[in-house]
Amino acid sequence: MGHGDAFDRETVYTDRSHAGRVLGQALSQHRLDDPVVLGLARGGVPVAAEVAAAVHAPMRVCVARKIGAPGQPELALGAVAAEGPATYDDRLLRAYGLDAEQLATRCERQRAEARRQERAYQHAETVRLAERDVIVVDDGLATGATARAAVRRVRQHHPARVVLAVPVGAPEAVAALSEEVELLVCPSTPAVFSAVGQWYDDFQPVTDSQLHRLLGHGMAH
Repeated sequence: MGHGDAFDRETVYTDRSHAGRVLGQALSQHRLDDPVVLGLARGGVPVAAEVAAAVHAPMRVCVARKIGAPGQPELALGAVAAEGPATYDDRLLRAYGLDAEQLATRCERQRAEARRQERAYQHAETVRLAERDVIVVDDGLATGATARAAVRRVRQHHPARVVLAVPVGAPEAVAALSEEVELLVCPSTPAVFSAVGQWYDDFQPVTDSQLHRLLGHGMAH
């Protein structure tokens, strides 16, 4: 285990496509076994499209949703994917005096939304993940909550390896997630990190129409 290409270099990307090209180049240095790329919706998908092109792999979408704190929906106490166990930040749960049971309703609401989004975004037949290198791609790691939920979802499909690939990440999130995957590729781990968007010149939200257009490419294999 380990984060193969994490090194101290501060990079500001032009946009998600540029980040994906840099990430694709880093991944192409690794030997990959029958890879398939999963882009985390929505922001990870433009990055994943470039990665998939670089490593000659099919791309699909994966949805993971934050489980927000009561009254602070943007603060991720945890995250959940369309299937698989929810993951929680135990430190934050303690700070808020909450436990997973108390968040069960909120968790199931987000799981249902993840399932709905995943169905809406899948344009083509599902691809086999078993015994392949599955590359989970996002546009960056801040807390790593949604990436962790996505990785644990992928594990259920018995891949050969789970690879997590992000253009930029907070050092502590990169270190924590490297324990969850066989390979973590992250070209930039800035020591001072407040948000993923600060490392992009253009970090506009990805629209549904952009996402559908991107998923129309690289759907073969």
